[in-house]
Amino acid sequence: MINRDLIDIFIELAREKNIERSELGTIIEDLFLFIIDKEKGDSEHCSVIVNLDKGEIEIYIEKTIVDHVDDDHFDITLERALELEPELLDLKLGDIFVEVIDPTKFGRRLISNARQFLNKRTREVQQQYIYEDYVQRIGEVVIGTVHQVHRENTFVNIEHTELRMPHNEQIFSERFRRGDTIRALIKSVDVTPKGPDIIISRRDDLFLYKLFEMEVPEIEDGIIEIQGIARKPGERSKIIVHSIDKRIDAVGACVGMRGSRIQAIVRELNNEKIDIVNFTDKSEIFLTRALSPAKPIDLYMDDDRKYCVAIFNEGELESAVGRSGVNINLASQLTGYTIDAYTEKEYEEVLLHQKTNLDTLKGIKKAIIKKLEGVDIVSITDYLSARRRILVDELELSVDEISSITLAVDAFIDLNKPKEVVEEAPAEEEKVPVEEEVVEEAPAEEEKVPVEEEVVEEAPAEEEKVPVEEKGNN
Repeated sequence: MINRDLIDIFIELAREKNIERSELGTIIEDLFLFIIDKEKGDSEHCSVIVNLDKGEIEIYIEKTIVDHVDDDHFDITLERALELEPELLDLKLGDIFVEVIDPTKFGRRLISNARQFLNKRTREVQQQYIYEDYVQRIGEVVIGTVHQVHRENTFVNIEHTELRMPHNEQIFSERFRRGDTIRALIKSVDVTPKGPDIIISRRDDLFLYKLFEMEVPEIEDGIIEIQGIARKPGERSKIIVHSIDKRIDAVGACVGMRGSRIQAIVRELNNEKIDIVNFTDKSEIFLTRALSPAKPIDLYMDDDRKYCVAIFNEGELESAVGRSGVNINLASQLTGYTIDAYTEKEYEEVLLHQKTNLDTLKGIKKAIIKKLEGVDIVSITDYLSARRRILVDELELSVDEISSITLAVDAFIDLNKPKEVVEEAPAEEEKVPVEEEVVEEAPAEEEKVPVEEEVVEEAPAEEEKVPVEEKGNN
């Protein structure tokens, strides 16, 4: 038995550390085993039973009955065993005797070791609680306060738990300060010697999905489905939405009244542009929607190869491709198609290069042509897309031979460029006289108006002269 006051001290410490009562009994058991192990070097044959309700702790040690005691931790004489348990008269040498140890025997050692061991175990228990709690919350959006900002990591506190957001999980355009409130997705939870490592993210596609789920009740209710997400964090995102209920417009529901829902998400993502694409089984319409905000004037598609050539007007090609190719790359990810974008004139060039074989060009030897044909380099397009490694290592072409091919190809390309320039020049000249005619006609119309008014004024003057002449005749 042990004084209940010690049990009460343990209970109070556990309450401060938010440790459950059931865990406290295990901690106290481990504490005494730790002390025995530290003192005797082994606690394998020991057991501890803790009764928190009664305030009792019992310690049992299994000993072997021997003639001569070598180690009183493991051995006991028959006389000593009968002295402790007089009723066990059938004991004999070699039997196992269970001795009850009084916990007060440990004295000051118990007190000095208890606090240190308890602090260590409470940290372990707390870390286990944190791990079990957050591992079940992976994929959930949480709100915390920025505690520390380092070069590689931003540390966020939620209550007494520290979460880590690595630099590669942040939106590149965002900058945080200590005390900022932040919303992020719990991405993973790992066990480390220092405790659970909880990784949060604002770049993950699932974070965008969860934001839509929070802002659009129809998504949470399952009426509208998000079927795909393509995202470059901080710049642009594209999502595919589909409404199970035909009466509900999926895009309109995601945008909200006067854009209230989508604007809330855009603000959360630091003004990241979001394109919402309504799903359709028709690949041509689907690709057209995915390429928004640009609108292609024509699409050439190969559904088997998942390849598409999109043709745009001169002014829309830049927005179709996007900065650093963001828009067209996201559209490709979203649809699963490889997409090449051209203007009409550029595509005519591409077709011309595809149709023109290298053997029709001047300056390339027939022996070189045969080597190129052996690796399926036949047209100008094939040559322009060929890697130098193939030309040098596989075909073993010299620098001069490669130069002769390049010069012939460049000459052909240059030969076809002036035609486009000549066609554009008169188009600009034609615009000049059109503007001049408009300028000349405008004042001409204005001058005619007062002339007509003067004629109207002179008309009555002539009428007055007529009666004057009549009087003269009479």
